[in-house]
Amino acid sequence: MKKEFFKRVLSETLEQTKKTLGIKAMEYVRDDNAMHNFDFGARITGQIREKVIYGFALKHHISISDIRNDIEEGKLPSIDLVNEKFGDAINYLILEKASILHKIEDSNNKDL
Repeated sequence: MKKEFFKRVLSETLEQTKKTLGIKAMEYVRDDNAMHNFDFGARITGQIREKVIYGFALKHHISISDIRNDIEEGKLPSIDLVNEKFGDAINYLILEKASILHKIEDSNNKDL
């Protein structure tokens, strides 16, 4: 793989991630809470928010596993499917990271 190809994939992925999370953040925010759906899910399930985020992401991780299995059998996925599933997985990882960092920041601020 030439470095220019990788750089293009990286650039397109980062742009799509910013675009998607920007749109979805506005769609799901309630009372200025970007984690509203996951907090609500945590209350319903009794799990921590990060486990709810992982649960939402799980279907995308399974789809990626299916893609790997298909490739092993000689079946290549469409570009659109790869972009969708990997983009969704990346987005959920960012959401979970933000959730954890927010908890750390809140904890540090309580010590002040």
